[in-house]
Amino acid sequence: MKVILIKYGELTTKKGNRNTFIHALKENIKLLVPYDIKISAKFDRMYIETTHIDEVSESLKKIFGIYAFTIAEVVSTDKDSIVKESIAMLKDETFNTFKVDTKRSYKEFPMTSMEFSAYLGGQILDNFKTKVDIHNPELILHVEIHKDNTYLYFKNISGIGGYPVGIQGKGMLMLSGGIDSPVAGYLALKRGIDVIGLYFESRPHTSLEARDKVLTLSSKLNAYSGHMKLLIVPFTELQEAIYKNCDQAYNITIMRRMMYRIATRLAKRNKCHAIINGESVGQVASQTLTSMEVINNVTSMPIIRPVACLDKLEIIHIAENIDTYKTSILPYEDCCTIFVPEHPIINPNLKYVEEQEAKFDYESMISECVKNTIMTKDFNNKNSNLL
Repeated sequence: MKVILIKYGELTTKKGNRNTFIHALKENIKLLVPYDIKISAKFDRMYIETTHIDEVSESLKKIFGIYAFTIAEVVSTDKDSIVKESIAMLKDETFNTFKVDTKRSYKEFPMTSMEFSAYLGGQILDNFKTKVDIHNPELILHVEIHKDNTYLYFKNISGIGGYPVGIQGKGMLMLSGGIDSPVAGYLALKRGIDVIGLYFESRPHTSLEARDKVLTLSSKLNAYSGHMKLLIVPFTELQEAIYKNCDQAYNITIMRRMMYRIATRLAKRNKCHAIINGESVGQVASQTLTSMEVINNVTSMPIIRPVACLDKLEIIHIAENIDTYKTSILPYEDCCTIFVPEHPIINPNLKYVEEQEAKFDYESMISECVKNTIMTKDFNNKNSNLL
């Protein structure tokens, strides 16, 4: 019988909280794997039984909290059964050198790990024209001996690591539709943060195609989350008021401050603990350190910037790997690219910003934005209209 054996990786560092992390991983696997499965979660390993081994394996590659997994043969824990199945498995392999790597968690097994590796290696040498190479073998036979069953396998399949989504609570992701913010969302998910997307829409200055672009990006992030929702904020009137009333060089700074104010209210309403965005230090005028300082001044919530210290090529590389890049570069403007001043300020003065904002009643407009924000429906339901 074959099973999928999951290795936890970073979860093993959690000591007293380890069971909580393992339970979260188990629940995420149930949510994200669209096949019938039976999960057995142990302290050191997780085992999945299914008739869809290959399909489930593909799904596991997108689930955070998994360091590696493998497809293993299960045999009873006795020497003869282990040797018999090992020989049968090796008949389908081509190799000139090998080694046996045994891990024995069942201490009542009559041989130590090293003794059994030597014993099984001798049996293999008796049946195949091959050599032992403990330093650089072409093939490694892994043997994990437990009380009731022993697991035999050759190769580990890399997972994407990180923590199970949701273990750290929720964060509000400012999702613009560009390259950076979906990558920031992915990296936040990897650290166990369950993200809710937040998109600022300025129709008719932005199009329905721009909205669809963000919906597509949300759907792609949902492949790693399973809980993805998107809030859409009607931002037109507030953005036009900034353009009409404020120093144009400060438009982007003031716009970002308004976004942070709205994001803070919606984050608290949705029980989020932080705001997440795709800002990269120095990439544009609003992302200099002095700009960030002035913009952050409007909120007391933690601001997480997962791509802050990555260069553009590094961000693009991740975007390509998670299949968001081609969507992000579609030529539909979002609200961050309209009304861009010719010479945006890169070192804004906080007192002057506050004087500019005092020129119009932005508080009531923010309240209207929050009041009229809409939420998408379930990304997991393929028959559901997204809005």
